[in-house]
Order: sequence, then C-alpha cells, then structure tokens
Amino acid sequence: MEDISIGKMKEMQMELYELHKEEWGNDMNPESARNHMLYMIEELGESISIIKKKGIDAIMNDAKVREDFITEMTDVGRYYIEVLNRLKVTSKEYADCYMNKHKECINRNYKEKWKKD
Repeated sequence: MEDISIGKMKEMQMELYELHKEEWGNDMNPESARNHMLYMIEELGESISIIKKKGIDAIMNDAKVREDFITEMTDVGRYYIEVLNRLKVTSKEYADCYMNKHKECINRNYKEKWKKD
C-alpha cells in the first residue's frame, strides 16, 4: 500500500459520505463539524483504552492488539477528515498551514519556552 495524501483521504471520505448520506443524514454542512469532532474524540478514547488495557508493549509486539489500535486511530483520522470536509478546508490550505507550523516548531527553542511558562 502506498502513502495516502490528505487530498485523497478527503476524496475517499466524500465518496463514503455520498454512498451513505441517506442513512447518516444529509448534513454536509459546517455546523455538523462539531459532532464529528466529538466522534473523533470518542474514537481517540477507544485508542487510549487499548493503550491503558493492553500497554505499549502489546501494541508493538502483538499483531491483533496492534491491528485494533491502528483501526481505532484510523477512525480518529476519518472523523478528522470529515471535519475538514464539512468546514471546506482545502488540501492546499491544510498543507500550507502544516508547513508553516512545522517551520515555526522546527525553529522554536522548547527549553527556553518551558522556562518562561
């Protein structure tokens, strides 16, 4: 399997939405992003639960636990993409912002920052 770009993930989520919008509710609007953020947090909680119950060692060495953990993290990512889609965040906007934030973080002196806080 190859890497998947944010743009491709957005397309895949739209394809899934179009296929199921009748059952899921025709709510591709910015206001529904809130609920999808809550769903994302719920899935993140399920990921955390695996860490708490099974431990990092199991995630690293037990194929079934690792698959379960990655599946939950994939669900986190899918809801994240749903939020981007509902708020009409383009792949270019996201990539530009990500690159700018990366440059900011790469040049940040975290030791100095933590001393001040």
